Amino acid sequence: MSSIIEEFYYGNIEPQALSTELTSKLKKKLNALVKKEEELTAMLPEKEKELFTNYVLTYNEFSSISNSDSFISGFRLGARFTYDTFITKTKG
Repeated sequence: MSSIIEEFYYGNIEPQALSTELTSKLKKKLNALVKKEEELTAMLPEKEKELFTNYVLTYNEFSSISNSDSFISGFRLGARFTYDTFITKTKG
């Protein structure tokens, strides 16, 4: 039986693939967001539409980097809990 670390090393585990389906709550929010963006874009003149589109793209890039940082921080925190649980000696 191989360990999860070994499976990850050989590419048998892809973290992104584990949560590809959106929950119904997230789907509703995403649909509402898309609808609002379409409504807003339709109301804007061309120059403002371009500015808004650039804003959305920049925000998406920021959000992606922020999500990555949060994932890394959470992973490190989990590793620290695991280390403390199995390695750190307890008093008494």
